[in-house]
Parts: sequence; structure tokens; C-alpha cells
Amino acid sequence: MARIATAGQVGGKGGTSRWLVSLTVMLGMIMAIIDATIVNVALPTIAGNLGATIDDAAWIATGYLLSAVIIMPLNGWLTAYFGRRNFYAGCIAIFTIASFLCGTAHSIWQLVFYRIIQGIGGGALQPTAQALLFETFPPEERGGAMAIFGIGAMFGPAIGPLLGGYIIDNATWPLIFFINIPIGIVAFLMTLSFIEAPHYLQKPKGGIDFFGLSLLVAGLGSLQYVLERGQHDDWYSSSTITVLTVVSVVSLTWFIVKSLRDRHPLVDLRPFRFREFSIGNVLYAVLGFGLFGSTLLMPLFFQGVAGMTAYETGWVLFPGAVATAISMLVAGRILNRVDSRLMIAFGIILFGVSSWMLSFLNQNTGYWDVFWPRVIQGFGMGFLFVPISTVMLAPVPREELAGASGISNLIRQIGGSIGIAILTTMLSREAAIAWSGLAGGVTSTHGQSIGTLAQIVAQQAEIIAYNYDFRIVAISFFVLLPLVFFMRPLHGGRSEAAPAMAE
Repeated sequence: MARIATAGQVGGKGGTSRWLVSLTVMLGMIMAIIDATIVNVALPTIAGNLGATIDDAAWIATGYLLSAVIIMPLNGWLTAYFGRRNFYAGCIAIFTIASFLCGTAHSIWQLVFYRIIQGIGGGALQPTAQALLFETFPPEERGGAMAIFGIGAMFGPAIGPLLGGYIIDNATWPLIFFINIPIGIVAFLMTLSFIEAPHYLQKPKGGIDFFGLSLLVAGLGSLQYVLERGQHDDWYSSSTITVLTVVSVVSLTWFIVKSLRDRHPLVDLRPFRFREFSIGNVLYAVLGFGLFGSTLLMPLFFQGVAGMTAYETGWVLFPGAVATAISMLVAGRILNRVDSRLMIAFGIILFGVSSWMLSFLNQNTGYWDVFWPRVIQGFGMGFLFVPISTVMLAPVPREELAGASGISNLIRQIGGSIGIAILTTMLSREAAIAWSGLAGGVTSTHGQSIGTLAQIVAQQAEIIAYNYDFRIVAISFFVLLPLVFFMRPLHGGRSEAAPAMAE
């Protein structure tokens, strides 16, 4: 019998330790994730230095996401076409070179263009890393592999604002891009040294489906634009948002129908035949909703209402990242001993409870008011991400893993974008409703000026709106609980539905 390629040998030359493979893929992935979040705190500084408006500077983040979400679902096809090692190394090279170009940009639109290129490389790093880790470890150790992946995926967004705030306060903004260069070079060389293309991956048949690619680009690009810019453009009062919504719905529907009918589709949707993968992606979407939504709301609240600096905000968020890292290691160790569904349910409850706790913040909020909600939220995240990632991919055949991980990461990203769009819209509308109610109830100034009173009312309206949003996040998690128990638990590192992986 041939040895099982996933038993710690795949991906390494001469039986290279799977931990070297893990370090290699994590370097590239963490570099991309941190960079995606570190830029956000630097946008006002970049706008000021390049003579642009904040609205123009927002395209630095939007441009990156537009290209990243388009490349994610193509991960399986591109991996098979170029080979896993070549594709991962190429993505690192694109990301690193684009980082250098971003740091040398002299105008806002030049920087946006370089960020789009950077997103092409960065969008594929995360799903490729997940697929590599999942197939490198044997089934009984995949919980630990997903813990390693999760630490990078969740720790990056927390450390990014802290690092970005420090760089902006103590250096110049190009350093947030130049910092990627040495990491990218090391990750590129390690990829060539320690990653091998698995023998079971075959080049896609039928050539490049340019029509399908056009539908995918139009659909995902339009959808991401609508989600990113909808609130700014007042949603469907804008003809651009209306037209792009129609383009997105028509293009993506056509693309899905075409992919299901094609013999050799550009994006393989077969993993959805597994119940665990389908349910896992619903959970992933809500996980993205809560994670991205909270990551947006908390810095806005701490800096806009509580008066903290970007650097102080980073420190307030940091305990949650530490709790996430700890809980992921714990979840990875116990995954094969505890019913995975109970772990996911536990994580959902913790995240929901922490979000509800955050809904009682006010203008006097300090570090210790946020410490325990963030720790509980972070600890819950580990018990969500590790079992969901492991269970949903367990039944997927390894030749489909690259495509499946690309789809699942895309769905988490889209869930996050939907969360940000909904929560920012509700924040604006609830603040207006609360302001109207509070202002209508003011009958006396009690010696205060009208301007001062208006500021107090506006601040209280903002607090009410933020509290409302945090409760939406909490409720969105609680309603998921029944769905968890439709999944099959893991046994020996495999789902009950998992096909045999031995050769």
C-alpha cells in the first residue's frame, strides 16, 4: 500500500517536517492579513500626505478587497493550473513587489492601482495556506492545523491596528508597506524550499473559460463595490449602486448555473454536496459578519466616542487577540475528544454574550470596561473557527481542497462585507432616530449653551446606535445555535461523511 501523502510528508522535500511547511505558509498568510488591516488606521495620514480626501483614500482599502475577492474562488483552478508551489510562491512575489510599489506611490490613484495588484497576490494567500495546512497534517491532527491557521487569520486583524498606530505615530506611512518586503522574501524562498506540488493535482481541462471568468469578475466586483460603497452613496438613491446590484445578481446567478452545468468549471462547486461544507459556510458567513463587524465598530466607538487614539485602541483590542490564540490552541488539542458541535455551540454563546456586553458601553468607557468582553469574545472565536474549519473541510477530497478553501474564505469575506454594510447603515439610521427622540425631549438648557447641549445629544445618540449594532451582532449569533446540530461530529479527525483519503 502506498503511504498516505498527508501524514506529515506532503509539501516537504526529503520528509521535511510539517512544521516547516506550517511556518512557510503562515509567513505569507500573516503578512497579507496584517497588511489588509494595518492600512485602515493609516488612511487619514496617507490622505493628508498625498493631498487627497478621505473619500478618495477609502479606495486604498476598497481596491484591495475588490481584487482579493475575485481571486479567492479561482484558487482551486489556479492552483491546479500553475502547481501549488509555483502558485503560492507567485502570489507572495506579487504581494511583495506590490508592497514596494505602494510605498513608493506619489499620488492617491497610483497607490490605489498598486493596492489592486497587491490584492491579486494577497487574496489567494489565505485559502492556499488553509488548503496546504489541511492536507499536510493527518486527519487526527487537523484540528491543530486549523488552530495554526486560525491564529494567523484572527490574530492578524487584531495586531494590524496596533502596529499601524505605532508606525503612524513614530515613523512615515510608507513603512506600513515596506515592512512586508523582508517577510515576503523569506516566505518566497521558504516556499521554493519546502513546498512541493502534490502529484494528485492535474491541470484543468478545457482551457480558460473567458466567458465564465468575465461573469465572475463582473459579479463579485459589482457585489463588493455595492457592499463597500452603498452606505456612502446612500444605497439605492444612487443609480450606480442600483445598476451594479443588478449586474451582480445577474452575473453571479448566470455564473453559478454555468458552473453547475459545465464539465470543467472555472470554480468547482462540488464541495457543496457535503452537508458539513454547506452548513459550515453559513456559519463562516455569520462568523465573518460578527468578526468584521465588531472589528469595524469597536475602533470607531473607542476613537469617536471614548476619545482614544489609534494606538490606545490597538491596546484595548489586543487582549482579545491573545485570548483567541490561546483558545485556538486549546480547541485544536481537544477537538478529537469533544463533540465538535458542542465546541461550536460554546463558541457561538461566548461570542454572542460578549457582543451583548459591549452593547452597554458609554462615553466613559475605559480599558477595563472592555477587557473582559474582548477576552470572552476572543476565547469564543477559537472555539468557533477551529472546529468549523476542520469539520467543513473533513469530507472534501484532497484534490478539491484548494477550491473549497477558496470558496469558504470568499464566503467569510463576503459575510464580513455584508456585516459592515448592514451595521454602518444601521449605525447611521439609529443615530438619526435616537437624535430625533432625544432632541425632542429636551425642554430646558439648564444654563448650558445650545451648542453644548447639541453635542451632548449627538454623543448620546451615537452611543445608543452603537449599542443597537452590538446587539444585532449578538442576536445574529444566537439564532445560529440550532443549525450547528445538523452537522455531523468528527471521529478520529474525520467527519462521519468523510471519504477515504488513503491511496
